[in-house]
Amino acid sequence: MPFIWLGLAIVLGIIEICTSQLVSIWFVIGAFVTAVCAATFLRDYVFLQVVVFLAVSAIALLLTRPVVKRLRNFNKTKTNSDRNIGKTARVIADIDNTSATGLVEVDGSRWSARSSTGNKISAGTTVLVEEIQGVKLIVTPIENLESEE
Repeated sequence: MPFIWLGLAIVLGIIEICTSQLVSIWFVIGAFVTAVCAATFLRDYVFLQVVVFLAVSAIALLLTRPVVKRLRNFNKTKTNSDRNIGKTARVIADIDNTSATGLVEVDGSRWSARSSTGNKISAGTTVLVEEIQGVKLIVTPIENLESEE
């Protein structure tokens, strides 16, 4: 029976290596501890081996999960481009989502742009920057916003 638990630990370890998430590390620990217990004092008690596996896995999860969550929740560094959201820009090349064209100027910087409504926006139009998707600004013509209010 210890070899079954050791085999389970190895399979779960391989699964853990193949994923970038911490998915089965707690079960690897549980299976390994159970393999040691099965080889020593729980040889004939399969039910107790399962209980040990579940208990050790749960304890490992409870003890390490807060640490893992803290390590994975790193602060994303904001870029200077975030400051453009909510600003007005001037369209310097017609924006057409269908042909994937469009250029705006915000604070002296030129950005590729797409319309949030999907409508074409002519050069010279003043627009509001709503969001950033990759390297493109998503914009809405100012007159559209005024007519909605």
